[in-house]
Amino acid sequence: MATASTALDSKLSRSPGMIGMAVFGVVLIIGFAYAGYHLLTDLSTMHSTSAMPYVLLGVALLVALGFEFVNGFHDTANAVATVIYTHSLEPHVAVVWSGFWNFLGVMVSSGLVAFGIISLLPVELILQVGSKAGFAMVFALLVAAIIWNLGTWYFGLPASSSHTLIGSVIGVGIANQLLSGKSGTSGVDWGQAANIGKSLLLSPIVGFGVAALLLLAARALIKDEKLYRAPEGTQPPPFYIRCLLILTCTGVSFFHGSNDGQKGMGLIMLILIGTVPTAYALNHAVTYQQSQDFIAVSQEAAQVLDHYVQPGATIGDARDDLTEYIRTKQFNANTMLAMRTLVNDIGNETSIYKELKNVPNDRVRNFRNDLYLVSEVLRLTAKSGQPKFSPSDAAVLANYKKHVDHATRFIPTWVKVAVALALGLGTMVGWKRIVVTVGEKIGKEHLTYAQGAAAEITAMATIGAADGFGLPVSTTHVLSSGVAGTMAANHSGIQMSTVRNLALAWVLTLPVAMVLSGSLFWLFRTIF
Repeated sequence: MATASTALDSKLSRSPGMIGMAVFGVVLIIGFAYAGYHLLTDLSTMHSTSAMPYVLLGVALLVALGFEFVNGFHDTANAVATVIYTHSLEPHVAVVWSGFWNFLGVMVSSGLVAFGIISLLPVELILQVGSKAGFAMVFALLVAAIIWNLGTWYFGLPASSSHTLIGSVIGVGIANQLLSGKSGTSGVDWGQAANIGKSLLLSPIVGFGVAALLLLAARALIKDEKLYRAPEGTQPPPFYIRCLLILTCTGVSFFHGSNDGQKGMGLIMLILIGTVPTAYALNHAVTYQQSQDFIAVSQEAAQVLDHYVQPGATIGDARDDLTEYIRTKQFNANTMLAMRTLVNDIGNETSIYKELKNVPNDRVRNFRNDLYLVSEVLRLTAKSGQPKFSPSDAAVLANYKKHVDHATRFIPTWVKVAVALALGLGTMVGWKRIVVTVGEKIGKEHLTYAQGAAAEITAMATIGAADGFGLPVSTTHVLSSGVAGTMAANHSGIQMSTVRNLALAWVLTLPVAMVLSGSLFWLFRTIF
């Protein structure tokens, strides 16, 4: 075992070589050149007399991509730990392979996770994302997440980037309400936070239990003893076992990119909307025909809403009424009247402008905010059951919401490319610390082939399912707990000091991120 350990240490310390570094450098240059070209092309439609929006945009994008870079330190490294410690792939080959599938996962991601996280943010800050408070929010979220992620990475602790970001979002929401003189609990969508919290809480429990059961099932059904032994020397495992381990590594990498990559995307879109709304507040890819369809669907939705407007309902300002409803979740007689009014206004404006790209620059931000308010009200009324829409009316409104979201909830391809490259670069730089923790410091014995496969299959299935439901989960927690589950099922023993540190990081991440982001939000608001 000592010889094998020494050989593995040698592998982990080996440089990727000049050719590998050169190829990776070329990929980075091409990718960021592509992203930069398309960003500049989009900005060419702007005619700002001040350089400040461009300065803020540059700094904010660097910070957002820095968050994804640090995320790569943590989560992507988990995907390669088992293939490295079972000698299925050479370390640097595994990292490059994982990075490629992360890239593909990011590129095909749906955006559900990205906009699910954004919906946790205070509605007044989202509506004024280009204001001083809006910039303070974005910077506080990102800087707090980076600080905690870097600290846990330095100590080799696989803390959760998802957990960190959610804590940062909640911290900003509470701080914003306290600074506004309101109840601190009213600044967060606690229903949405609870759903996300459940996914973060249950995922490591699922990881532990399912991985343990998979290992026990494999022992009962597959009698090849090679599966249940630690690697001998540095020779790769039998061919079919090696294929299984590489397949599961590939799946975890792909679904990690699809899920975790979206967290940075959502914040980058907020940054783009806040700094350069002319280019990014509305989806300019919506065609003339789609715009005409939207007008027709708007009229249909307004007619449906008219059935639920109560006699005697009055409104002052429809936007203010709907903003208050989203913030408090208190439905009243005026809510439907305000909703119908705003839906009519949006449809009428669209018919005037013909296409979204024709919306005047000075109207873009307000037009997007109106669309955001309508979408959020439809989401909350469907969730709360107030009012009780008939099945046919609910279908009409769901179709209308789909059209609304298509106009505002989009992620340009260059954003996906930039996020994927930042994730990959972080993995290349910082993968080793987390890999060593997962591979050596959770169990008391070396990882067997079956243990590695069980943990990876569990992680792949859990992350893939969460991505389908639009919920963020922690790759770190799922895989680490999966490895621990296999060690327990195998009676290999668990290093309690490592588990204690992992649990401590898991428990502390949420409150520390909340305090950090809330404090930074106050500081940045004061500075701005």
